[in-house]
Amino acid sequence: MNSLFWIVVFIVFLDFGLSLVLNVLNIKASQSPVPDVLKGIYDEGEYARQQDYFRCNRNLSFASTFVNTAVTLAFFAFGGYALVNTWVVGVTSSAVLQALLFWAVIYLVSDLCTLPIDIYETFVVEEKFGFNTTTAWTFITDLLKNLLLDGLFLGAALALAVWLYGLSPEYFWLIAWGAVALFNLFMDYFYSELIVPLFNKQTPLEEGALRTAIEDFAEKVDFPIRNIYVIDSSKRSTHANAYFAGFGRKKRVVLYDTLIQQLSTDEIVGVLAHEIGHYKHRDTVKDLAIDFASSLLTFWLFSLVIDSPAIAQAAGCAEPSFHLNLAVFSLIYIPLSMVLDLAGNVFSRKQEREADEFARSHGMGKSQSSGLKKMSAKSLCNLTPHPAVVFVEYSHPTLAQRVTALERPL
Repeated sequence: MNSLFWIVVFIVFLDFGLSLVLNVLNIKASQSPVPDVLKGIYDEGEYARQQDYFRCNRNLSFASTFVNTAVTLAFFAFGGYALVNTWVVGVTSSAVLQALLFWAVIYLVSDLCTLPIDIYETFVVEEKFGFNTTTAWTFITDLLKNLLLDGLFLGAALALAVWLYGLSPEYFWLIAWGAVALFNLFMDYFYSELIVPLFNKQTPLEEGALRTAIEDFAEKVDFPIRNIYVIDSSKRSTHANAYFAGFGRKKRVVLYDTLIQQLSTDEIVGVLAHEIGHYKHRDTVKDLAIDFASSLLTFWLFSLVIDSPAIAQAAGCAEPSFHLNLAVFSLIYIPLSMVLDLAGNVFSRKQEREADEFARSHGMGKSQSSGLKKMSAKSLCNLTPHPAVVFVEYSHPTLAQRVTALERPL
């Protein structure tokens, strides 16, 4: 138990403590009066139902945080990493296979520990409030598909990184970062065509008033759209959303079928006007640049400790290894990750305000505002989050802030 051991333990408890404090603050804020701009979203009965939903999600959030902290401490502070490392070293001498086996065990154990919470959330909480439409079969197949895709993509990335480290210890971090950046760029470009069909069916939006309204607005703001698809999100949940996918000539609009069911044509166009605003402000490119810079920093920092004996000894092992040092590094990195996430959320809220302003400036402010209110009410959203929670965790301004800005006269 060197000094680094206690530093890591402190970091883990600090992370848990911050989550707990924010949770408590949000509980207190949930009892605050509803802002004037949002009055009427819920009637008395629905607001009581929203408060009940909030309490259930609060309890789930605490349970999830507690379990994740307990699993982390079990692996690090109570010899879990050392035990798994001893096993993989005894199984194979290949550094690549050791890393794959080590992280497969960590991943599977962590997932198994949180699986009961996921099941409870889907089939008890979401079911209780009428949001869940997922069958047991869909839940199981989704679980297996995600497990397979994570194993394929994350396993390939890990194996490549270990292999590159063996070839060029000095520059592996730069080469590995480049490979991962290219892969992420590829996935952003083709995700909607390659991955989404594994989980959902996407069908072209049929001709009619909605398609015409979307195409007319897109033409008005000089935003070429090649494809408009409807995704069968109702097979899992009644929550609604919409998004754009792809770059350049690959741009496509994707609407949740639940969105079409819940909103009017003008409201849907208002929501999409916001998304077009993101493209007009080149937010996708900006976000990619930030992600690339952040991941480059992470790879470089890891390269500084990749062969550090002190890192391995903190986890109870005598010799450093790629997979073991990576596991401990991921814990040491938590404070920096918090800072980067905080900065990212501040920047994201700025982007969201700008995208809202784009919709408002093109006459869609009230339509988007109306759509946001309906979606929030249907999803039983918390209308009074604590300012500290918003500052730390929210990637969007609060609903009250967005509605106030959107409904300003032109």
